Amino acid sequence: MVRGAMKRFVSAAGVIALSAALAIGLAPGAAHADAAPKKPAKPTNIQIAGKDIDETIVITILSSKRLFGSLLSEVNWMASARPQTTALKADKLGPKYTVTVLANKTALQSYELYPMAAGGPRAHRPAKQPGNKKVTDGWFYGRLTMSETLRVSGVPLKAKPDVVNGGIGGGIGENLSAEDLDPIAEVNGFLGEMRRLFLLNGAVLISIMVGLAGIAFLIRRRV
Repeated sequence: MVRGAMKRFVSAAGVIALSAALAIGLAPGAAHADAAPKKPAKPTNIQIAGKDIDETIVITILSSKRLFGSLLSEVNWMASARPQTTALKADKLGPKYTVTVLANKTALQSYELYPMAAGGPRAHRPAKQPGNKKVTDGWFYGRLTMSETLRVSGVPLKAKPDVVNGGIGGGIGENLSAEDLDPIAEVNGFLGEMRRLFLLNGAVLISIMVGLAGIAFLIRRRV
């Protein structure tokens, strides 16, 4: 009887040990599966709100793929870009239009566009982003196509058929007066470019000097 009880005890202990081993073996795999990075959500629609817009404008990728792509290209490059300039005075910015990029009903990014700013379109990336995401607050030169893209999307703006295609951070625009520029920002940008130029030239000069020293050393050894 005692021997039977011992056998049952050993058998039960074996089952418990096997179950524990299986649980330990499967746990890392489950943790790894939970830790697998999620793919970033793809934008599906864009909302526009601002001056003289009574009802929020919604552009979806399904209803107008081309317009959606044009509108998205006006803002998505700012997500990871370094700020290019500083804010203009309020009376120089013109009307503000808030553009929000969403994946279905989930907001992903939010930007403030100023297509009529003095000296050319400007864009602002707020530090506080949807989903409690925080980025560096930054101001940018907007694309020269910003006004037309917003107008075609339904924003009440005057047509600009002579608009020039602009790339990312399309530039400071046309009819720019000296007073519209921020002199400190412009000087800092100029000094930064000059510093990079001097560093590059210095590296080239050092390389040449090292090469000449090596050639002189070889010639001296042969002589």
